[in-house]
Amino acid sequence: MALTLQGCMVALVTPFRDGSVDESALKRLVEWHIEAGTSAIVPCGTTGESATLSFEEHDRVVDVVVQASRGRIAVIAGTGSNNTREAIRLTRHAKQTGADGALLISPYYNRPTQEGLYQHFKAVAESVDLPLVLYNIASRTAVNIEPETFARLAGVAHIVAVKESSGNLEQMSRILQLTQRKLILLSGDDALTLPVLSIGGTGVISVVANIVPRDVIAMIHAFQAGKHEDAILWHQKLLPLTKAMFVETNPIPVKTAMGLLGMIKPGVRLPLCDLSEASLQRLRQALVAYGLTKLATKKHSKQHAAHSTQKK
Repeated sequence: MALTLQGCMVALVTPFRDGSVDESALKRLVEWHIEAGTSAIVPCGTTGESATLSFEEHDRVVDVVVQASRGRIAVIAGTGSNNTREAIRLTRHAKQTGADGALLISPYYNRPTQEGLYQHFKAVAESVDLPLVLYNIASRTAVNIEPETFARLAGVAHIVAVKESSGNLEQMSRILQLTQRKLILLSGDDALTLPVLSIGGTGVISVVANIVPRDVIAMIHAFQAGKHEDAILWHQKLLPLTKAMFVETNPIPVKTAMGLLGMIKPGVRLPLCDLSEASLQRLRQALVAYGLTKLATKKHSKQHAAHSTQKK
């Protein structure tokens, strides 16, 4: 399908069961997002724990999501790496399996210069005919893609957008200005989605949309319809829940929340680990305050009944 980079796109979690990718749960999540009206699914990003997936698992997750979507929703596969050849291979696989685009995080750990960043993304773009979204998140990668570098990259074929997670609205405005809006601006921070829309962004690649996609969609639609007061109310409602999604390293809280709500079996891979008890309590309080307790209470009641039966 034609890739339209706007609205609520979800940074999809990778569900695990007994240490392996839970493909059945993954397929259910795809169906759920299609029903919710999510505009695109982004597997194998940070929230999808790409850093702890093997090459085979990474390819398989993209395969499963593309096959489950059956052209009903856009798929933007995470294909970034700190190894340019590896990023090219992953992006080629995404193209071959039928993904509609790819998300490329800036190379991490090796801390390339701005020239190195330019050459890296240019090499991927010249190797694969697929729309590319560049992902700028210095808190994870230790290097910021400067607006001037984006201005150079805006002239490279197939580079179409940036997922901006710098938290710096001035930088985002300069990216739009220097690229003459040739690059689409997407928010990479749920808390900043509304401000990013206000400066010219078109949507978000969202973590909190793993649990409340319809509400994120409602906020964006309200803004786009000129109902700014309604959009602000949605923003204010979502903000405490969004904050709870980052009480510890993403995706630990969101996967824990999805477990509490009966959406997936919770669990992350080492070196990530379970939430601390204090963070778990904060997360539960946020879910209660948001009104998501009915699902959690129902699930826990079933578990309690099953446990009591086993004891007898």
